[in-house]
Amino acid sequence: MQLSVIILNYNVRYFLEQCVLSVQEAIAALDAEIIVIDNNSSDESCSMMKTKFPTVKLIQNTTNFGFPKGNNIGVEQASGKYICILNPDTVVAEDTFIKVLAFAERQINLGIVGCQLIDGTGEFLPESKRGIPTPWIAFTKIFGLYKVFPKWKLFNQYYAQHLAKDETGKVDILVGAFMLMKRDLYVELEGFDEKCFMYADDIDLSYRVLQKNKSNYYFHETTVLHYKGESTVKDEKYMKRFQEAMTFFYHKHFKKSWFFEFFIQIGIWFFSFAKMFQGKTKAKPLPETVVFYSSNKKLSEKLPSILKNKVRFMNLKKEKIVNSSLVFKGKRVEIILDNQYVSFKKCIKIIKTLKDKNVTFKIFPKNTDFIIGSNSRNDRGQVIKIE
Repeated sequence: MQLSVIILNYNVRYFLEQCVLSVQEAIAALDAEIIVIDNNSSDESCSMMKTKFPTVKLIQNTTNFGFPKGNNIGVEQASGKYICILNPDTVVAEDTFIKVLAFAERQINLGIVGCQLIDGTGEFLPESKRGIPTPWIAFTKIFGLYKVFPKWKLFNQYYAQHLAKDETGKVDILVGAFMLMKRDLYVELEGFDEKCFMYADDIDLSYRVLQKNKSNYYFHETTVLHYKGESTVKDEKYMKRFQEAMTFFYHKHFKKSWFFEFFIQIGIWFFSFAKMFQGKTKAKPLPETVVFYSSNKKLSEKLPSILKNKVRFMNLKKEKIVNSSLVFKGKRVEIILDNQYVSFKKCIKIIKTLKDKNVTFKIFPKNTDFIIGSNSRNDRGQVIKIE
C-alpha cells in the first residue's frame, strides 16, 4: 500500500466529514487507506463516520489521549509505505497526495514533507515552514522581530523566511496539520513524544528527523486549506502554552536557557498588560450579499430564508467565477462554493486567489446537508445546516 492518511479527531464532526470527503477524492487513484482516530468526542463524529464512511477504518478511543498518543495509535494500524498526519479541519485538493508522493519518491534521505497551508480567508499560514526555535529564534517570534526585519537572517528564521511561500526547499520544522513521511521512519523514531505539551509535538518530531541526518521539505506545489490556523491572539494563556512547549523542547534537546526563561516572562507580562487596554475582537459585519456559485437553482431559492440574507445565484453553466467576482470588488460579500460543481482543488484556488478583507468563503460539500467555512483563523469556523 502506498499511503495511509491518519486523521485524529476531537469534536469537529462537520469539519471531519468535509476532510474525509476531500481525502477520498484525493486517494481515488492511489493504493491508499484512511484511518480516523476519535479521541472520545462528545459530538456525533463517530456515528457520522459509521453512517457516511462505513469503509473507513475508525478507531474509537475511550478517553482523550491528546495529539501525540492519538496519532501514534493510528499509525500502529497503518499499512502504507508512507503516512500522512492530517488535521480534521483541513481540505486537500484532488491531486495533493499524487503530487506530494511523486516529490517524496524523488528525494534521498527523506524526512518529512509539508505543504503550503492557507486559512479559511485565503491567507498563507506561516507555520507551514519554520526554523528550529532556539531561545533567540523564539525570542524574535514572541516580539515580532521577524515582521520588522523579514530579510535579515538574524531575525527571520522562525518562519523560515529564507524560503518564499511559493518556493520548494529544505526547512527544519514542519507543522502537524500536514506531515507526510515514510512509516518506517516514524516507527523508528517511535512517533510523536507522548510527553509533549501543546505546540511542541511537531517541532520535536521534525527535529528528531534532522538528528537522523534526514531532510525535511516544504513543498509549495499543492495548497491545503487549514481552517483552524495558529492563533494570532497572543494573550497570557497563549504565552503560557508557548512557554511550556519551548521549555519541554529545550529540556529535551538543549541546555536549560535562562535567556529564554527571562524573556518569556517579560513576554507574558507584556501581553497581559496589553490585553488590559484591548477591547473585545470585533466580529466581522454581515455581508451585504451572498453569492452562490452552483448549478442548483432550486437550492439557491431556499438559501435566502436559511441565511437571512439576499443571495445572488451565479450559474456555473453560464458564469466564470473569477471574472464574475470582479463585480463585487469592495463590497462585503460571502462566497459559497457548491462542491457538487466546484472541485475541492478549485475551491482552494478560488479562496486563495480572491482573498480580500471584505470577502468571506464557505463550501457546500457534496452529498452533505451543511455549509462550512471560517471567517478568521482565530475561531473554529461556522457551520450552517441546510434543512
